[in-house]
Amino acid sequence: MPSVQIKNVPEEVHSVLRARAAAAGQSLQEYLLARLTEEAQTEPLNEWLERVGRNARGSLSPTEAREYIRRERDRA
Repeated sequence: MPSVQIKNVPEEVHSVLRARAAAAGQSLQEYLLARLTEEAQTEPLNEWLERVGRNARGSLSPTEAREYIRRERDRA
């Protein structure tokens, strides 16, 4: 499995992250891996807008638009 190393992390950032990891009952590595995994699974807004634009087939009624947005939110 690949590894990631981050150098020159400011001390105050490191301290905050260590405290958050401890509060979550995790090691710093576990905590950061969970945050990175969450970030990788979150679709960036620009990609979402592009996908929605590709899927749009003309004008939608307000009801159709609302239903489409709900479906997209449920996918996340």
